Amino acid sequence: MTLALTNDLAAYLPVLVLIAMAVGFTVANIVLTLMLGPGRSGATKDMPYESGMTPLASVRKRFNVRFYIMAMIFLVFDVEIIFLYPWAVDFRYLAPRSPDSAMFLGRALFFMLTTVIAYVYAYRKGVFRFD
Repeated sequence: MTLALTNDLAAYLPVLVLIAMAVGFTVANIVLTLMLGPGRSGATKDMPYESGMTPLASVRKRFNVRFYIMAMIFLVFDVEIIFLYPWAVDFRYLAPRSPDSAMFLGRALFFMLTTVIAYVYAYRKGVFRFD
């Protein structure tokens, strides 16, 4: 029993080493930046835009909701592509004209239909008009 448990835990050793390396790299970067990096501050350095220009307006500007909806539509299409790729890989291994292939195709068409509905919704809301 102990030997099997030791072998099971040994299988996780590479993952634990990788996690330790990631944490060590992160901590080392933060500590070295604090020790070696310049720590100056001042009125110009603490301004919202430190590019050499004086700010013309407040940085707390409100954006139109269309920009956020456009970002959400991008995410919908992005997630669709991510989920359609594994579906396509599995679909090609199904037997032609089998009940499973019809079910797989129906699920993909339903998924794409929801994406088209999201696109039509955004179009009707005027997301794609930037005037």
